Amino acid sequence: MKRKKGIKCLFLTLLSIALITGCSSNETGGGSSENATQKEEMVIAVNENFISMDPHNTGDTNSNSVQSSMLEGLLGIDPEGKIIPLLAEEFSVSEDALEYTFKLRKEVKFHDGTPFNAEAVKVNFERIMNPDNNLRLNSRGFNLIEEIKIVSEHEVKVKLSSPYSGMLTRFASAKLISPKLIKDGNQDISKNPIGTGPFKFVEWVQGDHLTVEKFQDYWGGNNRINKITYKPVPENGSRVAMLKTGEADVIYPLPVQNVKELESDKNVEVKKIPSVIARYVSINTTKEPFNNVKVRQALNYAVNKDAYIKVVNSGFGKPLDSIIPSKTIHYEQQQSYDYNIDKAKELLKEAGYPDGFKAEIWGNTNSDTMKGMQFIQQQLKEVGVEVEIKSMEEGTLSEEIYGPQTPEEAKVQMWYVSWSAYPSDITNATKPLFSSESFPPNGANTAYYKNDVVDQLFTDANATSDENKQKEIYGDIQSTVYKEAPWIFLGVDEIVAGFRSNVEGVEIAPSGDIMVRDANFK
Repeated sequence: MKRKKGIKCLFLTLLSIALITGCSSNETGGGSSENATQKEEMVIAVNENFISMDPHNTGDTNSNSVQSSMLEGLLGIDPEGKIIPLLAEEFSVSEDALEYTFKLRKEVKFHDGTPFNAEAVKVNFERIMNPDNNLRLNSRGFNLIEEIKIVSEHEVKVKLSSPYSGMLTRFASAKLISPKLIKDGNQDISKNPIGTGPFKFVEWVQGDHLTVEKFQDYWGGNNRINKITYKPVPENGSRVAMLKTGEADVIYPLPVQNVKELESDKNVEVKKIPSVIARYVSINTTKEPFNNVKVRQALNYAVNKDAYIKVVNSGFGKPLDSIIPSKTIHYEQQQSYDYNIDKAKELLKEAGYPDGFKAEIWGNTNSDTMKGMQFIQQQLKEVGVEVEIKSMEEGTLSEEIYGPQTPEEAKVQMWYVSWSAYPSDITNATKPLFSSESFPPNGANTAYYKNDVVDQLFTDANATSDENKQKEIYGDIQSTVYKEAPWIFLGVDEIVAGFRSNVEGVEIAPSGDIMVRDANFK
């Protein structure tokens, strides 16, 4: 009898421990695999704040990634950068590349219940086309639209005034918002996105988080996680800690110095993706002494690109040896500015600056940016250029760079920054950065680079759909711009992202966009 009593007591004790442990796990969000499968919210931590949820006026990758969870275009771009049908089931282009016909999906609704149809497409495109709205997409092809014709409720034709070789990609980048939101005009679209995507907007607490939840009536089904919370976490160590503890399910970018450490963690998966993300320092070519091409070339020779990859990117990447990354269509390698201190000093002397000069470099506050700017500061000091680092919160920096201003009013001297475009989109990889039509706020030519020959080459490239002619033209653009050095050409990233091992359906595109259409837990 005593033995039975002992067994009974032992059973009750173990049961109590199990109950206590179970309660504790639920209260603290414990990391067991059983608990993980019951999670209804996915947390994605990124390195910078979001700037705007207006898809027609967005210039940064993080904002675009979040928008992609809620908003869709007529066309989409898959993880490899290929154009695919999305809200348009079918599309065709006329032989003269002037007319684009889209047959639209039926029974699609915006998150506010408004039907998606040809009228919704027309209202969106007209908003972008209106020059009074001063939207970034306007100068990226939509200013060429001559006519939008509604053929039927679910068919629309768009006619251009002149050929534009990158227009299909522009249709893919133009995510559509509810026409009711546009017509009402009472809400700030940049803070209140309403689209047709798999997730719908919940809230945005600036600097802390942005939350979306599953749209139950999504045309593509609803087999995905119930909620995603995006968190801007500029500090590298904090993002890594969040991934290790399970506070974050995905972090991007994953600091390259933590790759080996996290690869040994069974609860974490590290993914490496070749990218089209170019790292560079934009140089304001209108300001002295940067208006002298020899000064700009000297700065390039003064920076050791291989050391940059090793020190700033821990070896993940390669030098930027053209104005575009090598995975971009029509890329041509250039004669790179190999590290040469003597050459840099010689050029500075020829330009009238034998003792160097003082300058500022701007950048955002995230850890990788600070590391990159400090590297540039140290490198240029060796040739007598004293660089003062000025870091700003992303929104403030964007306003300083892109706020309404003339080139003469622009205060920026050098800007440590990156740019990405889809591999198939040579136009967006070049024209917004080097055309004189793309000075801020109309585009991202923050070097205020102007070359009449290059401007004409962009016009020639847009006027032909012949791939061989385009390759030749873009080859000329690359060689001309690279020699004139409106940037310090640094490197091309190898994307590194961290995932909890139970995450599925989340992909990082070569452009750096986080794609969550099928996000879920295993």
